[in-house]
Amino acid sequence: MCEAKAREDWAAYFKVLAQNRLYFEIQRDKADSEPSATYRVFGYDLRAGGEIWAIYTVGMLPAPEPHRIFECRTFGWFARVWKSTDPPWIVVNPGSPCEAFLPSAPPHSGNWARYSIDSPDFSMRLHTLQVGGPLHGPVAHGLACGALLCVNNGSVWNAMAWHGTGYRLERKRLREWWGITAREGWQCALANLISRESHSAIWDFTLGMRRTIARDFGGHVDVGYWRQAAANVIRANSEGSVVVTEDGATKTEPRPESETEARIEGIQRLIGRITRYEARMRADGVLDESRYVSSVDAWDLGRASKMARWGLGARFGTLEETESAVIQAGRAAALSYKSWQDFSAGYILGRCLHFDEEEFGEWYQDMVEAHRILMSDPGSPWLNIPFQ
Repeated sequence: MCEAKAREDWAAYFKVLAQNRLYFEIQRDKADSEPSATYRVFGYDLRAGGEIWAIYTVGMLPAPEPHRIFECRTFGWFARVWKSTDPPWIVVNPGSPCEAFLPSAPPHSGNWARYSIDSPDFSMRLHTLQVGGPLHGPVAHGLACGALLCVNNGSVWNAMAWHGTGYRLERKRLREWWGITAREGWQCALANLISRESHSAIWDFTLGMRRTIARDFGGHVDVGYWRQAAANVIRANSEGSVVVTEDGATKTEPRPESETEARIEGIQRLIGRITRYEARMRADGVLDESRYVSSVDAWDLGRASKMARWGLGARFGTLEETESAVIQAGRAAALSYKSWQDFSAGYILGRCLHFDEEEFGEWYQDMVEAHRILMSDPGSPWLNIPFQ
């Protein structure tokens, strides 16, 4: 935008605006009490001689504050909602080198409105803040753990001061996908993700069994042996036992044989699903030929990196809390995996076990495409930030 402005190429300037999310301030009390209404906050500029409507690109947004919130729209929307009572000027990124004053009212607004795109595609691109977002260090590492989702959703991977898709849509995301409507719910969900307790313990048991066999037998694990070993452990644990502690002895009764066999059958089906996903990931270049997924901790930790920011965008948490959680997610990931590629495979497998039902549909394919971008784009954090 700065380059286009410097050479007075306004068509190029407007095209950049049309391809990006644009933000404007709204009243929080009104947004909370009347979710369907948009109460815009206007500013004042001496150069304009009165009120202006300030809009911002993602890299120029003010840091999140508890009582200052923003809505997100596309470029053409601003021309469509014009009212005669609106300020005469829209100011893009006020006070910055790429600032521009645009007439808000027709017919003059038509000069810029004709460059708008009804539905710009934000997805499957790597978006990076070169200024205003960390590119190296522990914060950047933790943010990069959420990069698969950022690429998939077309959001900036290293935006610590997160506004996301705007205050109301960030709240809607947490309410509809996570059932989170208050700060306490966000804190609980974030803690569970960071502690890697938001996925099935059965997955952990099954993958942990293979890790143990691989450690004991030098790496390669025969699938048949893995299935049999899992069955043996389940049967042994189902026989009942006596546990002696300082509080006395506790006896567990044997499980019914039908229940035990059902558990074994379920675990063996899961082993089949895991091996088929891994075979597909090898074919698609996500996993190297000799590698397997060690755990699905990444499924929780990648979401923890984003959950921290979603909570900030919804004003359930502070910037300091969000940064601390992001760093914790990055540290936990470095303990669970050896590389970004291993982390990615763990995330993709967890996502597919949760959503995909072996359809190898968009839940899988979108992540493979995001993985390829992150493993090949020269500006990718996965190529520029050491995993360990």
